[in-house]
Amino acid sequence: MDVDDLNLFIRIAQLRSISAAARDVGLTPAGASARLAALERKLSARLLHRTTRQATLTEDGLAFLPHAENVVNAAESARAALGREQAAPRGTLRVAAPASFARMHIVPGLPQFCRQYPELTLDLRISDSIVDLVEGAFDVAVRYTELSDSSFIARRLAPDNRMLVASSEYIEQRGRPKTPGDLAEHTCLVVGTLDLWTFRGKDAQVIERRITPSIRINDGTAVRDAASAGLGIALMATWCASEELQSGALVPVLPEYPLVSTQTLWALYPSSRELAPKVRVFIDWLVNRFGNKPYWDKGLENILDHRR
Repeated sequence: MDVDDLNLFIRIAQLRSISAAARDVGLTPAGASARLAALERKLSARLLHRTTRQATLTEDGLAFLPHAENVVNAAESARAALGREQAAPRGTLRVAAPASFARMHIVPGLPQFCRQYPELTLDLRISDSIVDLVEGAFDVAVRYTELSDSSFIARRLAPDNRMLVASSEYIEQRGRPKTPGDLAEHTCLVVGTLDLWTFRGKDAQVIERRITPSIRINDGTAVRDAASAGLGIALMATWCASEELQSGALVPVLPEYPLVSTQTLWALYPSSRELAPKVRVFIDWLVNRFGNKPYWDKGLENILDHRR
């Protein structure tokens, strides 16, 4: 039984489309259909219901799928055991990433990545919605979150440092808050549902403030731009506001009360992809690109040191 045929079957089951799976493995739709039909003849079983719109698993297909995955994973592990050089990354790598972060910190580096791995095709889906890695057949997801799902392997990419910011014009007009309690007298901007701001006060005490925003936007870069325009105080990730902080378009607010955040930037991938060369090289590239201390924080040392 051909491992490539099993991999094709798995991708069809994941993508629910013969044509989409064919593109993923580098076949024509007709070629993929022919190989699938040959596999079914060998097994004397119908694995998929086919329509013009989608392909769904039959009862035999559902029973066969986990065994096919075990064989493909074992073959992947065997190839990886021979050494990284003999397991060159190829095929299609499906990546999910937050929209603003991907635009600012992943896409600008892709020319170098694509030159380094010319046999690898990248399918990058950017969205601030949390995607289902298994349902969407994604190989890797970049997320800034707390980890909660133990069914995935996670590799830390970078800290997700956050701070309050405002424009100098806003501070000149409205004054500078001296404590978190003073925020009730200020215009505040909120990203999405992040309206509970948690600070670390003196003697490590935790101070929580529920913010009633004047403007709420479900996009971090839009909130950053609103703050830069003098519309209020915003809680921002440093990866989003670093350039504005360094240029002076934004200034830190309440640096004596650092924000408490448990979020970190992670690369998540299903455990079945653990040894896939395409997954490994992409995550290694992200880790090397961001470094132990991400480049967007390197110009903010004084501000971040004040927070500690």
